[in-house]
Amino acid sequence: MKTATQSVLPSAEKNPRISSLPLSVLKSPLRLAALLAILFAAATTSFAQNLTPAPAPATPTSAPPANAQTTYTWDQIKSRFEAVNPALKADADNVDEMRAEEITAYLRPNPQFNTTVDGTEIAPNNGHWQPLQGTFVEPGISYLHERDRKRELRLKSAQQGTQISESEHEDLKRALEFTLRSAFVQTLQAKTVVKLAQDDLEYYDHIIDISRTRLSAGDIAQVDFARIHLLRVQYESELQTAIVNLRTQKIQLLQLLNDRTPVDQFDVSGPFDFSEALQPLADFHQIALASRPDLRAALETIQQAQTNHKLAEANGSTDPTFGLWYTWNSAVNNSNPNDMQTLGGSVSIPLRIFDRNQGEKQRTQIDIDRSQQSADVTTAQVFSDVDSAYEQVRSNIALLKPYKETYLNEATQVRETITFAYFSGGASLIDFLNAQSDYRVVQLAYTQLVGSYLVAASQLNLAVGREVIQ
Repeated sequence: MKTATQSVLPSAEKNPRISSLPLSVLKSPLRLAALLAILFAAATTSFAQNLTPAPAPATPTSAPPANAQTTYTWDQIKSRFEAVNPALKADADNVDEMRAEEITAYLRPNPQFNTTVDGTEIAPNNGHWQPLQGTFVEPGISYLHERDRKRELRLKSAQQGTQISESEHEDLKRALEFTLRSAFVQTLQAKTVVKLAQDDLEYYDHIIDISRTRLSAGDIAQVDFARIHLLRVQYESELQTAIVNLRTQKIQLLQLLNDRTPVDQFDVSGPFDFSEALQPLADFHQIALASRPDLRAALETIQQAQTNHKLAEANGSTDPTFGLWYTWNSAVNNSNPNDMQTLGGSVSIPLRIFDRNQGEKQRTQIDIDRSQQSADVTTAQVFSDVDSAYEQVRSNIALLKPYKETYLNEATQVRETITFAYFSGGASLIDFLNAQSDYRVVQLAYTQLVGSYLVAASQLNLAVGREVIQ
């Protein structure tokens, strides 16, 4: 039919693969169908390539312009986040404070120095008054000796407190990096949506060019061309919405990095795809039990509670105080004038009759049981988090596999077939417009599913305690 041949010929002017073919090929229906099959395969390959953003360009040898866009990978984003995030830096200071408390915990008691001055005459006696004749000076020093390894137990408890703070710091870092990873994935998804919207608009402009040529040739009515042309507004709107969403995601990512770089000079790159490989659930359970910092902190809290109970027992023991002093006696007070300088000593032992630190012993014993219960709760939460995240990843893989194996190719094939049928007079305008819409819906649904998979993978990494899925 004359209409089919004329509708395809204008596209040959813009496609080098078509323009290089003989005119007899374009006018033969069978050969034309084979040509469309080749174009369909090329379109499918191009769409699959568009879903994975191009890798970051190599660093040029010359200095880039001041307003050049800098592209970051996930590892670079994470390194910058760990270096500048104020919440992480403040929590790291808390760990340093706990480490400083170890010094205080192991300090010995300070010795006590005291001086006694006595024997000074303050009033005359029988008409005799020599105030300083009987004065004697008695300087002395005393020291509290701690028994039952109190210093060692205090140090051990402080060190365990530092370990708990370090584990809690790792847990904070784990939670914040999940938020960062989610923002990074959403930015990659927004970039992919922008690329899809640009490709769809470019493809539809080609359809409009063909339709305009057919309108000039009298093959279609003015109203049909107007309906086709009006649909371009939707493509333009989708592209602008995608661009705004991409800029918004970049702004949120820059906020997490505490970075004031202009949005136009900031970009990210990374794989935007899914992997069908998934380890057994039991493997993730074992990794989580060994890696989760909050679980490690809960177990370390039990150890610290046990140490604190031992310290409470030790604090209930008696600590003697040893004293030593020197005395210079005047001849007035000393029956032996030759013994003018003497040394003395003492031992002071408190009688722990009433206060034997009973309350602290009981409190620390209860704290051991509370810490064990908290660790059991944390362990149960770890298993629950891993199970939920694992199911999300498994579900996303189950949804993505048919898209990659079937639906993407079918959507492209249906669009190309309906488009050819419409230009050949074998399909209505409504069928043509619906085919374009269905193709975009399948594209966008697949992109959103890949984004959901990557977020679910990040959730599984969060539940496990380290990156097990890139």
